[in-house]
Amino acid sequence: MPRVLVPLADGFEEMEGIIVIDVLRRAGIEVVTASLTGEVVTAARHTRHLADQSLDAVLSQDFDMIILPGGGPGAVALEKDVRIKTKLLEFNSKNKPIAAICAAPNVLRSHGILKDDDRFTMHPDAMPKSQGGQYVKDRIVHTRNITTSVGPGSSFEFALELVEQLCGKEKRDAVAGPMHLP
Repeated sequence: MPRVLVPLADGFEEMEGIIVIDVLRRAGIEVVTASLTGEVVTAARHTRHLADQSLDAVLSQDFDMIILPGGGPGAVALEKDVRIKTKLLEFNSKNKPIAAICAAPNVLRSHGILKDDDRFTMHPDAMPKSQGGQYVKDRIVHTRNITTSVGPGSSFEFALELVEQLCGKEKRDAVAGPMHLP
């Protein structure tokens, strides 16, 4: 069974975190949520969430994918956290899957993981002009080992795409069917 790390920082966008976690768990994927602070995480709309573990407790564990939820303040907190940077650089050096949605591709851009020729998407309102990569207006974009998505409205598509990457199209279809998505 694949293992996925979803770090949660104060200000993360609820839909981009919780929908992704829910859909992956429906697929039987072991999702480990990790709080940057080791405490309750307050999301963008002031909902409170209890992560499975603290980030410090899971740093030495092995994961098959890391997924970064967006939300402006949450993405900024992920970007500033040296532990997240180290984990992302490790994943990228091993060509392990990395996924980021909404404002979170900025984390990848700021750490040089998305390079000048790499295509990506993200919420256009969250995109600074001075960092690398080639922005495209698609809802989901694959570049090397990286998957990016545009924002809250693409959370189900994004999650199902990640299920397919980790478990195949048959599992994606089995998970999507009962949810009655368009």
